[in-house]
Amino acid sequence: MPQLPKCWKFAPRIPSEADIELNEYAPVLRQILFNRGYKTKQSAQKFLDAAQPEGTEPQNMLGMLKATERINQAISKKELIAVYGDYDVDGVTATALLTRMLIALGANVEPFIPNRFDEGYGLNKESLKNLKDKGIRLVITVDCGIRSTPEVEYAHDINLDLIITDHHSPLNELPSAFAVINPKQPDDTYPEKNLAGVGLAYKLACALAGYADKLSPPPIKFPNDPKNPNFYLDLVALGTVADLVPLTGENRTLVKKGIEQLRNPHNQGILSLIMASGVNIDTINAYHIGFILGPRLNASGRLDTAMTSLSLLLSKDVYETGELAQFLDDQNRERQDITRQIQKDAEEIACIPDHDSYLLFASHKDFNPGVVGLAASRLCEQYYRPAIVAFQGDEYTRGSCRSIPEFDITKALDACAELMEHHGGHSAAAGFTIRNEKVEELVNRLQSIAQRELNTKDLRPKLDIDVEIPLKDLKPSILQYLDWMQPTGNSNEQPIFVSRNLIPLRKKQVGKDAAHLKMTVTDGMITYDAIAFRQGTWYENMPDRIDLAYTYERNEFNGRSSLQLNVVDIKPSNNTG
Repeated sequence: MPQLPKCWKFAPRIPSEADIELNEYAPVLRQILFNRGYKTKQSAQKFLDAAQPEGTEPQNMLGMLKATERINQAISKKELIAVYGDYDVDGVTATALLTRMLIALGANVEPFIPNRFDEGYGLNKESLKNLKDKGIRLVITVDCGIRSTPEVEYAHDINLDLIITDHHSPLNELPSAFAVINPKQPDDTYPEKNLAGVGLAYKLACALAGYADKLSPPPIKFPNDPKNPNFYLDLVALGTVADLVPLTGENRTLVKKGIEQLRNPHNQGILSLIMASGVNIDTINAYHIGFILGPRLNASGRLDTAMTSLSLLLSKDVYETGELAQFLDDQNRERQDITRQIQKDAEEIACIPDHDSYLLFASHKDFNPGVVGLAASRLCEQYYRPAIVAFQGDEYTRGSCRSIPEFDITKALDACAELMEHHGGHSAAAGFTIRNEKVEELVNRLQSIAQRELNTKDLRPKLDIDVEIPLKDLKPSILQYLDWMQPTGNSNEQPIFVSRNLIPLRKKQVGKDAAHLKMTVTDGMITYDAIAFRQGTWYENMPDRIDLAYTYERNEFNGRSSLQLNVVDIKPSNNTG
């Protein structure tokens, strides 16, 4: 099926006062900075430098000092501590970071990540009991726990202290843990509300390292010292980018420095992962994390147990990490095949060829519960509707939701909370567990909510265009300015250009099922290679002249570097849609 036509939204031209203020930068970069909200020389420089925002000392986070006091007590008394994580990249990297930091500080630590298939997401009572029976006295959660009120009460009943570090939105009532670290909780004045779970683990590591008593955050350097929290910024970059939190503010600072560390890796597991994935270590950026490294770390938790990925990040043995990295690479290929099949089946079940449904739903007993979220993402992207893909078990259905900016899926689930056993997530992604007999009522109510909120909105995917530029003016020097914008991602997207009235020359379909289109385009003077992912259907009906929306990039392949247009959207020339 061809992609839905996108609505191109062109950024307003930079006004003269901002243009003058930013005049030390090239015109193209001025416009891009203005589009991102940077209108003064000072704000632009802070953004480009990825400067540490003010007020981000770890002691400014509610619950931090209480948590560090309890952890230091456990270390001094040689208590056994469990780090309880989640099975996605954010949770796995957070678990690895805090485990390695605590070991470096002399703690007795046991990392634990529940099995998606047997134990489900987040805290569960059986796992807490098993940890208690092993002699655990203190459990520190990473990337989970903020909505686990019954499980936290159970931990209290069995005399197990719980420290929760979680970046997800809390319910109205916080769980009664020993300490809660979450900048989204009421009365927390910490300025950065969008840290990933691994970002919170890093802030806790900073506090444990003694930085909580200092007036400014530690310098971002990489001494070969596992007691220094900055030693783990590579893990912070992996988890933060993979979790799709905004790459602005403190996240941008941490990820930029973490990528520097990824290009000079000291973590043997990460080095093995990079080698197995075939990424050029010298040019790693946020794209490689999000689309190459992250999916491989995610594969184990989606198909089996995330402890495989955790073992990779904790191991120092070159032979063991090599085998684990190759195993994850193989698992990722298997995951890709399963995802394609589930996506195809889910699309047939949802059965909405006319796009007249406001919310898509597909459930089946044969769907792999570890991959339904990826299938939901593809449906959401394909049809630009909120999408739910679910695994139907014998008694319970476990759904994964993805949504569009116009519809807060977690808020919609909150409105149906009494129907579900568990639910939670973000505005764009969520999950739930529900008894099978209640699924139909849930879907009907979510459909009604979606119709009420979306029936008056323009449900076409929006594409924000940064700069319209003739192809002849697309100079290689622009790539330097694009490098300065890195890391790009959520809320700091890679700049998108538009060039009009281009002539498509050579073209061919490439990739599995001929899904992609490779071509050459020219304006009559300048010619560029172009790749259009998931747009192979244009091959049969390509107009004589086209307008392209694209990102401008270097293409590294087989040791050769070339310039190319990475096409985001294609329109026939003179199309005003």
